[in-house]
Amino acid sequence: MFLRLALLPLLLFALLVVAVIVALGMRVELATVLAVLGSMEVRFALLQSLGVSLAALAIALLLGVPGAWALRQWRGRGRMLLETVLDLPLVMPPLVVGVGLLFLFGRRMLGEPLASLGIELLFSPAGAVLAQAYIAMAVVLRSSVASFAALDSGYAACASTLGLKPLAVFVHVELPMAMRGIAAGAVLAWARALGEFGATLMVAGATRLRTETLPMAVYLNIASGDTDTAVVCALLQLLLAAGLLLALRLLRRPELPA
Repeated sequence: MFLRLALLPLLLFALLVVAVIVALGMRVELATVLAVLGSMEVRFALLQSLGVSLAALAIALLLGVPGAWALRQWRGRGRMLLETVLDLPLVMPPLVVGVGLLFLFGRRMLGEPLASLGIELLFSPAGAVLAQAYIAMAVVLRSSVASFAALDSGYAACASTLGLKPLAVFVHVELPMAMRGIAAGAVLAWARALGEFGATLMVAGATRLRTETLPMAVYLNIASGDTDTAVVCALLQLLLAAGLLLALRLLRRPELPA
């Protein structure tokens, strides 16, 4: 009896989630969906979303995985403060992140030196990568730290006694063992980057066929009154998110015994 009562709120919320998706799907007819999918704007927004989010994920993995390993190994003073700072992007509102990045890379701060080197980040696709990498980095870092922490330290100690250097221990022992958890974190970070809107809007702007990702396309078309295109972009976003969530569930599924 208690189990059924406890499940009731979850079932009601699941119905609400399904109802929102159905409401979106009922807004457009299949013929309209097919026509909109063939438009240049939707194709551009889809490819832009995939390209920008994958670039952001690559940066987050390249910096976050070795950083997570180093953070796990470090026992010095100030670690708690550093971890707190690194976790702040997880709780900061994306709009606040975007405003901060906008000011940081504006002309009065880093924008001028970067411009002298021919690097323009603001209101460009590179700015979208920057904003999404900022968000994805925190997710990758937190999941990777947890993955390394879950390892049995005896394996690394044994490899060290056999003469392996710390880098070799990381590459050949700890990284392969933590790969499943890191991959799950990467999928979650990718999903988070794909749906990022607030920070991307502030840093990259909302320019059609230039910085237009799927969330940006929803925003632009709702603002201009083209509801059909906005709904189709929203449904594409949901489809991508559902696929990534399914992949995440598969990665987190316990391995079957041999």
